[in-house]
Amino acid sequence: MPATHRRSVRVVGGNVETLARENAQLKHDNTELHKHVEILRQEVAWYKEKLFGRSSEKLSAAELEQIRLFDEAEAAIAQREAEEQLQLVPAHVRRRPVRRPLPASLPREEVLIDIPEAEKHCGCGHELVRIGEESSEKLDVIPPQVRVIRTIRPKYACHHCEGSGDEGRPAVRIAPAPAAIIEKGIATPGLLAYIATAKFCDALPLYRQEKQFLRYGVELARQTMADWMITTAEACAPLMKLLEARVRSGPLLQLDETRLQVLGEPGRANTSLSFMWVARGGPPEAPVILYYYAPSRGAEVAQQMLGDYRGYLQTDGYEVYDRVCDGAEGVVHVGCLAHVRRDFHDAHKSSKKSGSAEEALATIARVYRVESSLRELYTDAQQFAAERRRQVEPILAEFRAWLDRRSTQVPPGTLLGKAISYALGQWPKLIRYLEHPAMTPDTNAVENSIRPFVVGRRNWLFSGSPRGATASATLFSIIETARANGKEPYWYLRQLFEGLPTASTEAEIVKLAPFRTDSS
Repeated sequence: MPATHRRSVRVVGGNVETLARENAQLKHDNTELHKHVEILRQEVAWYKEKLFGRSSEKLSAAELEQIRLFDEAEAAIAQREAEEQLQLVPAHVRRRPVRRPLPASLPREEVLIDIPEAEKHCGCGHELVRIGEESSEKLDVIPPQVRVIRTIRPKYACHHCEGSGDEGRPAVRIAPAPAAIIEKGIATPGLLAYIATAKFCDALPLYRQEKQFLRYGVELARQTMADWMITTAEACAPLMKLLEARVRSGPLLQLDETRLQVLGEPGRANTSLSFMWVARGGPPEAPVILYYYAPSRGAEVAQQMLGDYRGYLQTDGYEVYDRVCDGAEGVVHVGCLAHVRRDFHDAHKSSKKSGSAEEALATIARVYRVESSLRELYTDAQQFAAERRRQVEPILAEFRAWLDRRSTQVPPGTLLGKAISYALGQWPKLIRYLEHPAMTPDTNAVENSIRPFVVGRRNWLFSGSPRGATASATLFSIIETARANGKEPYWYLRQLFEGLPTASTEAEIVKLAPFRTDSS
């Protein structure tokens, strides 16, 4: 073969090898770009779902049907239960809906509508006799009634000696003014309770209450009401000390936090983010919810809230809690299965493909079904805990094996990959809830306790000062603890504000506590 041909062959061969390498590199780059595009597509879908989709994590009927494919036994039971609930309805015959009776506890006002006296005479000459009646009930409402309570304290003096004959006592005698939270103010306990309930329970900002009072013919400036709320909260300091001690007295403490904007914080811009922390603990039968305002989301705040607590601490996956528990003696960290479920739910909503996320959701749903059914079935705590462990441990073992297998198959940058990675990272903490009957798989209880603050934040947007944020934390703590113990907020606050000014001993404070039952 001529030399020129050999050189051409070598050149062509080299080009082929170069092209093959370039082709392989382009294929690799194309694969990586497709993965990156899929990750970005899932993120865009996730943001669209957050902005325009349902906020609830409850799945639609079609999605539930898809999930049941991964649990045929559960699906068969659900189908059988659905068939048992079916009712045959005759054609063109509908049963009228039955109106629920109005609560018997509501006061009744009777209105008698009778026929004229002239119509009570029969044509035969005899009087008509009442043989029965027809009655109906309608619900009425009376707007809040604003009134003025005028307190009169007579003065007494001696005209004969003008006090000289009784020098050990005042010349003019008058009964002492009743103790009040707002000294020399116009606010009664009922008014303070009304304003506090409207703001911290019904999320009604003070500027809206100001307009509401104007409609009732009363001018109450929002700044005046804000000052009243701060003074009232500071008067509740003895009660807050009691709640702080009691929240750490139970076997379980749950912590969570949410953002808050506070104006006028020393050394910080008004646009800086602060945080409202919430703890839920105490005896399971009489829980305590404690709010705590702090400019920081750091570990030092969580350590301060823990104090000398010993027991189980259940939180989400925020890494600060890991550091706190590592340095705390006698504290066992427990995770939250609801946050794991939330990640798989996001992956399910953001992906075009069905399968893995639905399988994870189906397994988690099985765990919750066992939890719900056993809590209804068992009254003995230890029997419940033993049976729960027996039924749930195989489900969790199956879930862990699935996570290990899928972690090597799913790209870690996708939402599904992140969900799997988060679940594996939280795994030792996720399964610890089986150790104590008071624990549930998640932190939903403390999240539900923080929700009223989040709803209110949408209306008033920020706190005007650190002192105001602390006052909000105090009143939220008292109201949410009262609600958790079955008390109606307004009437409880009214009773509290009436008794608080004269309560001087710990026993008197305990009698006013929101966790105290009427019989205790």
